[in-house]
Amino acid sequence: MPLIDRPLDAQKLREAISRSPVTLLTGPRQAGKSTLARQTIASSPPAFFDLEDHRDLARLAEPTLALRDTGESIVIDEAQRMPELFPVLRVLVDENRRPGRFVVLGSASPDLTGLGSESLAGRVTFVELGGLRLSDIGAQRLDDLWLRGGLPESLAAPTNEASNRWRCDYISTFLERDLANLGFRFPATTMRRFWTMLAHFHGQTWNGARIARSIDVSESTVRRYIDALTDALVVRQLPPWFANVSKRQVKSPRVYIRDSGLLHSLLGIAAMVDLERSPMLGTSWEGMILEQLLTRLAPAHPSYWSTHGGAELDLRLEIDGQVLGFEIKRTTRPSASKSMHSALTDLDLDHLFVVHAGPHTFPLTDHITAVSATQLLTGHDPFASIRQPSDRLVDRQRSP
Repeated sequence: MPLIDRPLDAQKLREAISRSPVTLLTGPRQAGKSTLARQTIASSPPAFFDLEDHRDLARLAEPTLALRDTGESIVIDEAQRMPELFPVLRVLVDENRRPGRFVVLGSASPDLTGLGSESLAGRVTFVELGGLRLSDIGAQRLDDLWLRGGLPESLAAPTNEASNRWRCDYISTFLERDLANLGFRFPATTMRRFWTMLAHFHGQTWNGARIARSIDVSESTVRRYIDALTDALVVRQLPPWFANVSKRQVKSPRVYIRDSGLLHSLLGIAAMVDLERSPMLGTSWEGMILEQLLTRLAPAHPSYWSTHGGAELDLRLEIDGQVLGFEIKRTTRPSASKSMHSALTDLDLDHLFVVHAGPHTFPLTDHITAVSATQLLTGHDPFASIRQPSDRLVDRQRSP
């Protein structure tokens, strides 16, 4: 498979390594963590331990000796398989807090790998690697990225058929082996039914009771299932934002399959013509753009907003001191709606962007801009036009 340069991810990783003795690089299986680490780390080659290799496990029988400081960066891959290693890292780091000493790779959330709860405060920097960005492959490949997803081997496959076969194998391996390796002991057949059903709820508000009835398990069981897939970084639960308004607001998260290629394989969508005819077209587009935005911007607390009266906002972010809203529409003729104006007012947004499939970016109102998805995801500074603080931001800063 030809290597695809990932300059933005490489820069983030280099910056983390340069300032912290321990860097935790997390991402879903096959996202390219090992390749990025090998390409980015200055040591040539870095000391590398793969905890899925029995030979490397044997080398770590005496971790204090194996991981002694020789001046190079030490990479530990699939670290969640050996959580007892983390107390040793803490001791070694405290002996010498040299930046870039350990780069730890994990296919799960920081809490699940063990570094989230281990006492490494002030010693570790977290970096999350998602799928490939549109800026990595070029705006002309947006449809390929949408159909196949951002996992490198899926995107680089010679044909859509080969890509779909790879993703189907990925799903089977993930359910039959990888979840168990992460500590989740669920029946693979039941989890496949659950994940497939979850794909049909992609972009919708979580309704555990309805899904539990459909697969004949308890609501607490489906909660464990979705939390497991979330911790394994293949599902995103986008939390709701609660505004100080009198309207009844939705309190459950929205659920997304993070990789659009895996979503399409779970839904049986193998080609672009199938996607264009699917009732999931709009929500699939929304999820892909949302994930690309979050991968690019890496905001601290992304959320959505929805009321029982129908007003909603797909994504609320705080960036550079401004509160921004995003509505994601699979259209080439975007327009401002009553719901957008409601979100703009009720959430006190500084600006709202309507992300659309057309080629142009243009204002709809003073505080609503229609922005081309390709320009937003590949442009140098997508928010340059609103860089100066708005009147509402100045008012917010002045208020007690």
